[in-house]
Amino acid sequence: MPIAHIMASGMGGIRTAGDLVAWMQITRRMKIAEAKNYVADRLGVSLLDLTDEAVMREIRNDLGIGTVAATASGPKGIRAKLKVAELLDIQINSVTRFQKQIVS
Repeated sequence: MPIAHIMASGMGGIRTAGDLVAWMQITRRMKIAEAKNYVADRLGVSLLDLTDEAVMREIRNDLGIGTVAATASGPKGIRAKLKVAELLDIQINSVTRFQKQIVS
């Protein structure tokens, strides 16, 4: 269901901010307009910038929250998810479990 919801939101997923908006809808049960406003505020961009691939690629690189075509020095996988969790102030189960493994 989450994947279908991310695709249905129509914001381009990780190419723009669709995945971030979907996280807010899923974890905080926000309506789409509220989720977009929250994400735009956390990223410090306008609502229009959320759907601009060029702007969001630069922002995603700067914040280390992953891009479609990962760069050699850029974060991937769980490292990018950890940054997303911190940025949006949400709990992501896989990140929490990973952090517990590191502490153990």
